Amino acid sequence: MIGFIKRMWFAWRYKRAVKKAVRMAGMTGLKYYVIYINKGLKVVPKKAVKELVAKHRFKKGVTVADIEKRALFVTR
Repeated sequence: MIGFIKRMWFAWRYKRAVKKAVRMAGMTGLKYYVIYINKGLKVVPKKAVKELVAKHRFKKGVTVADIEKRALFVTR
């Protein structure tokens, strides 16, 4: 029963994050990712991910394409 509630809670948060990503992509024209980071869903523009990769905020060898593959949802 607890597992069911957790899955429903995650599904609700996921749907809200996807709606937010689609809405923001429509307004700005940028590509957005829904990523699971630090036990939560984050909506992040691709531009910010590129900047973080360039500043070496991720492990050595991680590219934007790797992050896009692991993203739960990608706009456009």
